[in-house]
Amino acid sequence: MSETKQVAEHLAEMQLQPLDLDLHGKTRHFDIAEPKLPKWIEENAFSSGDYPYDDKLKRKDYEDTLEALQGELVKLHAHMQKTGERLVVLFEGRDAAGKGGTISRFRGHLNPRQARVVALSKPTETEQGQWYFQRYIQHLPTSGEIVLFDRSWYNRAVVEPVMGFCTEAEYEAFLNAVNPFEKLLVDDGIRFFKFWLNIGREMQLERFHDRVHDPLKYWKFSSIDLKGISLWDRYTDYRNRMFEATHTAHAPWTVIRSNDKRRARIEAIRQVLLTADYEGRDPEIIGEPDSRIVKDAATFLAAKR
Repeated sequence: MSETKQVAEHLAEMQLQPLDLDLHGKTRHFDIAEPKLPKWIEENAFSSGDYPYDDKLKRKDYEDTLEALQGELVKLHAHMQKTGERLVVLFEGRDAAGKGGTISRFRGHLNPRQARVVALSKPTETEQGQWYFQRYIQHLPTSGEIVLFDRSWYNRAVVEPVMGFCTEAEYEAFLNAVNPFEKLLVDDGIRFFKFWLNIGREMQLERFHDRVHDPLKYWKFSSIDLKGISLWDRYTDYRNRMFEATHTAHAPWTVIRSNDKRRARIEAIRQVLLTADYEGRDPEIIGEPDSRIVKDAATFLAAKR
């Protein structure tokens, strides 16, 4: 079967319908099945969400910086294996925010046996009857391990209530339990990071359109993605409620603007390295965070009000 035919069949199976979206007080027509990206998306994608840069980070600058930071990650991981330290990083964000690509670059040169990615699928019938955190606990790291969660228990804070996959009582129970749960992890010595990759709306639409029409990416676009296109404001509301309830001193949220995937990947790695102490650490290589890209959740929310 040709790649073009595969894409066409996938589009037919999805039964994609044109949408009229309310963007910035204007009604915009978006037909994701159309091969040509609408001009209003193309012109506004990179700057959407008040993104502070006009262009992507230059490829050479990106590759040189990324490679240097990955070298520091290798040093950190070697130190962890000697000392038995454990590291957990949660990657959250809207669909197409760049979580998978960031995780891939984070893990790129680490020993895959001690640097694991956890991306859980829909819970089984057995898991649905368990304590909510139970299926995540079994994936936590042992000594010397790094575990990177591509979505995490925070599904219950945003995706599930937005999509109607949990009850209001289950949502409230999660918010009551998650801070003490994370405090237990931190108190037990786990180094713990929570990243929210923040994408602009037009950029999300551009990436969705790219996925749908790319024979190597179309499988990434699901019915959940399609439904979520019209639920942008609902996602925003639950994201903000999550920040307000779970941005704590022991487990703060770091927001990384991700319209430019290159800058987002660099800043995520840098944030981890900035807090670490390990043999051979080179502060000049690690550098300083880009305050235009990286915000703590409280600062991010304050700027939105």
